[in-house]
Amino acid sequence: MIHEVDAADPARLVSAALQAEEKDEGGHTTLQINDPIAADLDVIGNNEYIGWYNRAPDDADTATWLSRYDKPLIMSEFGGDALFGYHADPQTRWTEEYQANLYQHQISMLKRISFLRGTTPWVLKDFRRPRRTLPRFEDYFNRKGLVSNGGERKKAFFVLQKFYQELQAEAVNPRLAASH
Repeated sequence: MIHEVDAADPARLVSAALQAEEKDEGGHTTLQINDPIAADLDVIGNNEYIGWYNRAPDDADTATWLSRYDKPLIMSEFGGDALFGYHADPQTRWTEEYQANLYQHQISMLKRISFLRGTTPWVLKDFRRPRRTLPRFEDYFNRKGLVSNGGERKKAFFVLQKFYQELQAEAVNPRLAASH
């Protein structure tokens, strides 16, 4: 299919979300992109959920990303769920505090990936999902949104907003990037 896309439109970039291979050594995680399909892609994608589907949020602080390929990476999904209005300490899953804390750790990790060229948090707004059946928290919704299904901004929205504002400021004034 990649070759068909290239033949039909040579200017169109081709990407796919690939699985990273994880290795743990002494409390340190290395994630390496080894998928051979990457050789034919223009941009590598990865869906990363450290702190939600596996591990704790602070495990992202020591994660190292590698790739066998000299290609740009887009973190095509990252984040975790929170029920708008549910509050507790940052270690309590499903809370806005947990989601905000998770994003802070993920952003710290993303900043250290030298070949990262873009991010797409999953997802902007909570949405209906028939397979999400956990009572109280999901109730048939994917709750990974930065905004609730009712339009209210969760705490993580402001964490991402700050991150993107910093990126914009660094793009305008590259000397700011050196100070971080």
